[in-house]
Amino acid sequence: MQFRTIVLASLFSTAIAHTTIWSVWVNGVDQGDGRNVYIRSPPNNNPVKDITSDAMACNVNNRVVPKAVPVIPGDQLTFEWYHDTRDDDIIASSHHGPVAVYIAPTASNGTGAVWTKIFEDTYDSANATWGVDRLITAHGQHSVIVPNIAAGDYLFRAEIVALHEADSLYSVNPIRGAQFYMSCVQISVGAPTSADTQIITPPGGTSFPGTYTDTTPGIHWNIYIGLDPATYVGPGPAVWDDAAGGFIGQVGVVGA
Repeated sequence: MQFRTIVLASLFSTAIAHTTIWSVWVNGVDQGDGRNVYIRSPPNNNPVKDITSDAMACNVNNRVVPKAVPVIPGDQLTFEWYHDTRDDDIIASSHHGPVAVYIAPTASNGTGAVWTKIFEDTYDSANATWGVDRLITAHGQHSVIVPNIAAGDYLFRAEIVALHEADSLYSVNPIRGAQFYMSCVQISVGAPTSADTQIITPPGGTSFPGTYTDTTPGIHWNIYIGLDPATYVGPGPAVWDDAAGGFIGQVGVVGA
């Protein structure tokens, strides 16, 4: 009976609490509604569950959109997620899991082993919270510092992995499995302000689909049976050594 209750609650929350990205902020300045403007927005906020799908790169509607957000190395780039309306409940509180950010050259369209992980937040043992838990508290906002990469156009791919149904693999039971929420933001990186800045090339090496498999750590994880979340390893590679950092936390107040 207890397992049946968990499953029913999970299915109910799945139906009502999905998420996607509304906008980005640069150094605390809201760049405005980016949906289908500078964000390659999916047609809805449903998750991707088939890790062999091409949609793992930039979701199900990966195509060039009209604009790109200008930044320079060292800028703070903040992603803002939402559920149905801006600054709402963001995502169901049951959808525990990690938050990550990858980058790739826009010219690649996200195809091939072109992605580099620049940020990840899985579980914080100090306050017993998952990345998603703190994302909800932060009004859906998390940030990265733009690395010292060459000027050019890039895709910044923000990703949430919701683990509330990850006790089973999608390939085994398609009504369950980890849920992946991702959106790709078109970013135009300008030259650094200092001529002394050392430009570093992201190594790539990660592909969507391809890198995540059924045996990849972090894909199959049961949050209900007492596994120590402090031992959870997020899927994919380690964060790039030359990434400039990031955090989950509210940067701007909507409408302020």
